[in-house]
Amino acid sequence: MSMAKQCKLLSLHRSGIYYKPRGESELNLKLMRMMDEHYLHHSFKGARSMHTWLTKDKGLQVSKNRVERLYYRVMGLRATQPGKHTSRRHKAHKVYPYLLRNLTVKRPNQVWAIDITYIPMKKGFMYLIAIIDLYSRYVVNWSVSNSMDADWCLNCLEEAIETHGKPEILNTDQGSQFTSEVFANFVLSQDIKLSMDGKGRAIDNAFIERLWRSVKYEKLYLNPPKDGMDLYLLVAEYFNYYNMERRHTSIENQRPIDLYQTTQKQAA
Repeated sequence: MSMAKQCKLLSLHRSGIYYKPRGESELNLKLMRMMDEHYLHHSFKGARSMHTWLTKDKGLQVSKNRVERLYYRVMGLRATQPGKHTSRRHKAHKVYPYLLRNLTVKRPNQVWAIDITYIPMKKGFMYLIAIIDLYSRYVVNWSVSNSMDADWCLNCLEEAIETHGKPEILNTDQGSQFTSEVFANFVLSQDIKLSMDGKGRAIDNAFIERLWRSVKYEKLYLNPPKDGMDLYLLVAEYFNYYNMERRHTSIENQRPIDLYQTTQKQAA
């Protein structure tokens, strides 16, 4: 079986198979791990505030330039408040309006949200993308990679649609991967409405931000992955638990799989 077919069966981006530790110093990896944990609870902080926290509160001697490069370019973070560099979107790309304001989500596949997060490992780092159904909190697909690009995001979405059907609305942030023509055109060609978080709105993507906190604190911080394959196996194990076993207080202590499938059957 070809490598491409193996990766497709495992929902694994091919770049993850050829993963090699990135050439970041031990200090940079330490800084990114610290910023990643701090950001999960203080997403309103930009690189400048993160630098202040690292130097004043943690006593580290690091430059603003180093923190800015890691925060924006390597980790792909953005502060959830207005200000300089709050989003890494491409200036030439079209940005779509936010469609979820005052919208009541009543059924599965009404709204999906997609996002990317940085994953620290024992040596190096990778990225995780996930798509979550907002009604049931069911993760419809996910993938890991050592780079963030539009094709990777598109492949993840195509697999989710092939397995679960398509949503009425797909919500994203304003990252360049999602505003790219290849991604946006595919979404619109499927008669899916494309919604994008507004700048300075911390609650627009709150559901998937909560997912990142769960997967990191409940699994990946406790078991730092050794390499790309180890990361894949850990994430697969966690999302199976998250979807099939974990009861969520936000959906009245139901399991995502039960709410997602039961409501779909009733609608059919």
